[in-house]
Amino acid sequence: MSTSAATTLSQGVGYGVVIGVGFFFAFLMIGISWIQNRYTSYSTKQSEEFNTASRSVKPGLIASGIVSAWTWAATLLQSSTVGYRYGVAGPFWYAAGATVQILMFAILACKVKQNAPRCHTYLEIIYARYGRFAHIVFMIFAFVTNILVGSQLLLGGSAVVTALTGMNVYAAIFLIPMGVCLYVILGGLRATFLCDYSHTLILMIIMLYFMFNAYATNDLIGSPSEMYDMLKRAAISRPVEGNQDGSYLTLKSNYGLIFGVIQLCSGSGTVFLDQAYWQRAIASRPSTAVRAYILGGLAWFAIPFGFATTMGLVAVALTDNPRFPTYPNLPTEGDISSGLAAAYAASTLMGKGGAVALLIVLFMAVTSCASAELIAVSSLLTFDVYKAYIQPKATPKQLIFVSHCMICVFGLTMAVFACIWNAASIDLGWLFLTMGLIIGGAVFPTAFAITWKGQTRAGAISGCLVGLAAGLIAWLTTAHQYYGEVTVATTGLLYPTLAGNLAAIMTGLIVSVCVSLVKPANFDWEITRAINAIPTTGTSPHVADSEEGSPRVSSSDEKKPTTLPDDAALAPAHTKTLAEEEALHIAIAAEDSPKQLRGAFKLAVVGSFVLTFILDFLIPMPMFFSHYIFSKGFFTAWVVISFIWVFLSAFTSCFLPIWETRDFFGELFRAIRADIRRK
Repeated sequence: MSTSAATTLSQGVGYGVVIGVGFFFAFLMIGISWIQNRYTSYSTKQSEEFNTASRSVKPGLIASGIVSAWTWAATLLQSSTVGYRYGVAGPFWYAAGATVQILMFAILACKVKQNAPRCHTYLEIIYARYGRFAHIVFMIFAFVTNILVGSQLLLGGSAVVTALTGMNVYAAIFLIPMGVCLYVILGGLRATFLCDYSHTLILMIIMLYFMFNAYATNDLIGSPSEMYDMLKRAAISRPVEGNQDGSYLTLKSNYGLIFGVIQLCSGSGTVFLDQAYWQRAIASRPSTAVRAYILGGLAWFAIPFGFATTMGLVAVALTDNPRFPTYPNLPTEGDISSGLAAAYAASTLMGKGGAVALLIVLFMAVTSCASAELIAVSSLLTFDVYKAYIQPKATPKQLIFVSHCMICVFGLTMAVFACIWNAASIDLGWLFLTMGLIIGGAVFPTAFAITWKGQTRAGAISGCLVGLAAGLIAWLTTAHQYYGEVTVATTGLLYPTLAGNLAAIMTGLIVSVCVSLVKPANFDWEITRAINAIPTTGTSPHVADSEEGSPRVSSSDEKKPTTLPDDAALAPAHTKTLAEEEALHIAIAAEDSPKQLRGAFKLAVVGSFVLTFILDFLIPMPMFFSHYIFSKGFFTAWVVISFIWVFLSAFTSCFLPIWETRDFFGELFRAIRADIRRK
């Protein structure tokens, strides 16, 4: 295997990290699952627990899981790539363009709790509302989304592992998901959350290590002031096309803005059509789902913003340094598009130590997101394929078995597709930019399925299919019009992908709305509220509230236990009875009170729209239209803000989950101590 300019580590280090760290988390998951099954009522042998974490996860851990699920290879690699290409505008537009979707998803999270509180997947809602044909259409879009995301994870991760260690790229592609599959099978969704938490903790520590090294201690840069001077010099020798005066220190970046729009469109499809994000909404408590998504979105913003403001700009500043891997030559466009800007920066800053740190943080990002994709696709294949079409009366034991098998199936599938992309010379950058035009048509039809009772079956299906056709046509014709040919190279450039992304998502919106308005539906949400409802004697857990149409319990239910508090979970798993399963479903209805849902929905709408306005308009647009170039003081403040935001993100995703569950852990430790004393 040929080596890259960034290769500073041996192949043994690559295999050690990929195999060793992966299986370390697998063995950790064995221990966590054993403790969970022995000392709590949340048994991984139950389908409800395996796929939805018994819908009891608190907002801090949900927020941490969102950060982890949205932090994939591209978050670190592609953000550094656009930082290298467009300067400070790149990291900001990457973060702002992809935070909006998480914030907006808070609205869908609230509506799921209101209109389909017992569903396992969002495709169950599609099936209940629109029937089999629409279910199949949306399922295809869902699987395409997961395959593209999963293969991108492995493609980007393996490219950097290979570049840093010389490890065989195909070996990396297949070995990376192996340990992940093992620990997801062992622990299910709740254990995935716990591993996501540990991965996010390590990621935050290493990211802060890079940031402090670059801006405080390293002899090559060591301060924001020195970074500013180096970026000014770089703009003289390598001016940025489309930036004000060719500067790396301005948000007046034409191509950076175009990338931000592409990111907005592509990310909308990635979030709204990915079961992983719906699964986190389903797993959360109704009263906290919205807060979790807003916290998660703001916490995630810090990762590409802080990481790429460091690593992307370091790659620019140190390109002319003799320690830079490609010196005296500039990195090739292929290297940058593959995501190697961060690898070059890490190797130049800290040599082998930097390469190892980047390798670990990238592996954490890839595996944590891969775990979310595996459990998400497993749920789709289990409930929307196996249970819906093969075995409608499947027992919980059968569902668990199928879930385990499907995790392995999808792990192999995304590895195979990553190998195909690599063999076809399709890199991370090309997939990242084109993904939105393939799946974008289904974004608004999917959102309307849970929010707008007027959308019709014809409107939903036509929006998806016509949007897909419009995206493909706009993409290919623009590539031919601008560049005279349709090739992998030309179709991966900004103008064709911008046209395709906008055409797909906007056509899907317009067609879905127009077709539905011809003869609007008046859908009864009671149909989706009845999904997976467990009938109980003398209770009506899904009776609609007369004003809001929100589920509530009857007066006879109020005399029964309607919640499963954390302390109640501390009981042997074998004591969980059917009555407790029914209590879980009643608890869902009890928490979805009209007052709670009204407050959550207001918070979701106001919070998401206000924060979107601030991040995508109020901050960047005045600086874009004024053609402002950062002064040294303003750039220093910009860097300080990135540090503060990362620290706040670390508090949200690393400290808050521990604080929220402090009482539970206290009870758990007392239960373990009592068990040891009995022995």
